[in-house]
Amino acid sequence: MDRSILRGFLSIFGGRVGKLLLGLVSTPIVVRVLGDAHYGNYATMLSLLSIIWIIVNAGIFDGIRKYIAEDRDVRNWKTDVFVFYLQVGLVLAVTAALLVAAASYAGVVEAVFGPEFASYFYFLAGILVARQLWAVARGALMGFGFEEFSESIRLIRLTLVLCIGVPLAYLGFAVDGMLAGRLAATILIAIGGYLLVLRKIDPGSVTASVPSEFPRRELLSFNTLSVVLILLLSSLYHADVVLLQLLAGSAETGHYKAALVLAEFMWFGPGALQMVLLHSTSELWSNDRRERITELASRATRYSLLITLLLAIGLAALADAFVPLYYGESFAPAVTPLLLLLPGSIGFAVTRPILAIGQGEGSLRVLIYATGAAALLNLVLNVTLIPIYGTVGAAVATSIGYGSMVVLHVRSARTIGFDPVADLRLGRVALAAVPAALAIFGLSEAIGSDLLALAVVPPVGFLAFAGLSYATGAIDREEVDELVGYLPLRRVPFVSPE
Repeated sequence: MDRSILRGFLSIFGGRVGKLLLGLVSTPIVVRVLGDAHYGNYATMLSLLSIIWIIVNAGIFDGIRKYIAEDRDVRNWKTDVFVFYLQVGLVLAVTAALLVAAASYAGVVEAVFGPEFASYFYFLAGILVARQLWAVARGALMGFGFEEFSESIRLIRLTLVLCIGVPLAYLGFAVDGMLAGRLAATILIAIGGYLLVLRKIDPGSVTASVPSEFPRRELLSFNTLSVVLILLLSSLYHADVVLLQLLAGSAETGHYKAALVLAEFMWFGPGALQMVLLHSTSELWSNDRRERITELASRATRYSLLITLLLAIGLAALADAFVPLYYGESFAPAVTPLLLLLPGSIGFAVTRPILAIGQGEGSLRVLIYATGAAALLNLVLNVTLIPIYGTVGAAVATSIGYGSMVVLHVRSARTIGFDPVADLRLGRVALAAVPAALAIFGLSEAIGSDLLALAVVPPVGFLAFAGLSYATGAIDREEVDELVGYLPLRRVPFVSPE
């Protein structure tokens, strides 16, 4: 795997680990500072921000990463891409912010959500603009191949949100304080991001107009189709939860959501691969290096399969011990839907890098057709099974929907022009996974204490799985040496503007 891709993956993966640890530490603090009611309001605002953000960002984050990374024989190409997306992004964000602020001022927000939400939406308006500016800067940094900067700055932003927001909330500003902290942190980090980007981009070009021959329609078409793709993917994430709430009630939905959070944890590694492969393979696509793309895709698919198989085996073996301990005894019913979700979650995890490489080529219509088919199947099965089987029905339906993604997107990848399973080594993966699963389940059963099992089984299981993967050839020595040889990774300095 190319050094730049591996460096990007490790930077993004490390950032996600940092975010996870920060969330584990900070969530109980935020909950206690805000209290139940205010925390519910804050969670609602974050959910609304996520939904509105899909439309406001309009695929700009993906677009700027893809097109800046492309190696086009056009003068000032990277600068023009940056300026174009910055200008479009600001128009969208400012328009959305004005509409949000107007809705609050006119009393619409108060009528729908309650009087306490009126001030929240003013902060939301500011956050949309600041977040758009940060998204453009972060996407540009990733497109230039400097993920170590984009991801470390992202962690600083999350830390600042807590350092500013929690004290304000503690002083009595509650949700307003947390949102103010989010706004201030995003502004500060956006400024820092632009200071880095402007070392690659001529500062004087930011206010200049984009040349008339710049392919605006191509980029805007990519963004429009990206929004459709993101909405379809979001339906796969949320349709089951919403339908379960409507058809089965809050208690079952809570249990199911707990299971879903654990199942989606398996996307941790593949999600980092997905993030780096979109812009990393865009350059390869622009040079028509299809054989290299197939090599990268098949290796990423195999690595994703190995990572998620290990996590799925561990979760399945320890579910009875872990779920009640982490969520509380009342969440023991979440174990069954968790086990049912695991097979499909493996398929969805494997799909993520395949999807990113397809996005890098730009054939979004093919990806939309494949994702749309999976989303429709997921919706129909959930509507059919939830009224009869509740959480079990939702888990079965969603697992099938998730699993269909890998079948549909392997086919779409071949249509686009690369084969993500060319070097899957499925037989060798099975030879590693089956004995490892027997050892992990056997050890879990043999240990009488749940706490001891949770402490011993994961490291022992990892070593067993890694050793068997190496012994069976699921991962060969050359790949291991390549990974070790890239560590520690050196920083790559910024170069002068093009």
